[in-house]
Amino acid sequence: MRILGLDPGSRVCGYGVIEETAGELRYVECGVLTAPEHRPMEHRLGEIARGLEELISELTPGVVAIEDVFVQNNVRSALALAQARGMALAVVGLRGLAVASYPPASVKKAVSGSGRADKAQVARMVQTLIGLKSLPRADATDALAVAITHGRTMRPMAARIVAAVVKARPRPGDTT
Repeated sequence: MRILGLDPGSRVCGYGVIEETAGELRYVECGVLTAPEHRPMEHRLGEIARGLEELISELTPGVVAIEDVFVQNNVRSALALAQARGMALAVVGLRGLAVASYPPASVKKAVSGSGRADKAQVARMVQTLIGLKSLPRADATDALAVAITHGRTMRPMAARIVAAVVKARPRPGDTT
């Protein structure tokens, strides 16, 4: 399955695409979608939305993994991030793609083993897990981390679903 990871922003939206096949993660592509800082918010979001639409058409992901919004100290920044995330969700929704959301601490834990890992630790693990020769821009690395989180999460989730279905099946001789 091809997974598009997104690290949304109102000026820079990181993206990372990986493929998960039989538990193996393979790097496909990553980068950033940008909009000029001096433009009004609606124009920046529109420009990033157009880029995201093109990206989805070109790379044909099966699912999108996106980082949740978190508020640290600056509510204004969190609001701008929430608007960018909403724009990305709208573009993805219009394409009919499934979305998985992950809090930043869950992404850090899935990739590095610690929910309190710093950006450098997460970046090094992303590089190691998918065999990158060099690190891309931080926003793209963050997006790859979200995609890796989904890739690592969906296999155990699928196994739990299969186990639940098997357990729920009536056995020969059972009466209902």
